[in-house]
Amino acid sequence: MWGNNSPAALAARFAGLVERLGGDVGAARAVGQQRELLEAVHQLEPATLNQVADRVGRGAPAVSRAVDALVRAGLVERQADPDHRRRLALRLTEQGHQVLGRPSAGDAKLEGKLAKLAASELRALERGLEILERLPR
Repeated sequence: MWGNNSPAALAARFAGLVERLGGDVGAARAVGQQRELLEAVHQLEPATLNQVADRVGRGAPAVSRAVDALVRAGLVERQADPDHRRRLALRLTEQGHQVLGRPSAGDAKLEGKLAKLAASELRALERGLEILERLPR
């Protein structure tokens, strides 16, 4: 282990930092999961529920509930699959494409804060993000 930081301590520091920078860890997680589902549907269109569940690495019941919420929000639509009448095909709505295409709401605020950092500090943050992005889900 590097330094005196355990994974639990680092996770707590990271969550605290997210909140300090104006984020809500729970809300960020929910938005991240929503974006992950929208991206999976988009990549697989027309997608089945099982394909989306496999893509995001979650169980079909949990994904089904999440997709229900996306349908109610007008971001995803279900259509009967013409080739298999018992299967539903998932597609993004126009609103779903718009949500997927725009940056998260907190990005502008954070961008302003990051703009004050030196180029070397931005490179160090970029490297840290690359490491975090490689972590398994």
